Amino acid sequence: MPFIQVNMIEGRSPEKKEKLIYELTNIVCEVLEAPRETVRILINEMPSEHWGIAGESVRRREEKVGG
Repeated sequence: MPFIQVNMIEGRSPEKKEKLIYELTNIVCEVLEAPRETVRILINEMPSEHWGIAGESVRRREEKVGG
């Protein structure tokens, strides 16, 4: 049973997440020849202040760019 975890910063619409689940399932079925019913997808969403790049949070980096 393939189990795919996706970690991403929160903020995408439910429709985008549904599309991601659908497309990931399709590619796993194609590449691994796995039955569709066995594919599991888990999306973990995190606030931007919980995600760091180069010593600072994504939130702070976005504030610098936006402001």
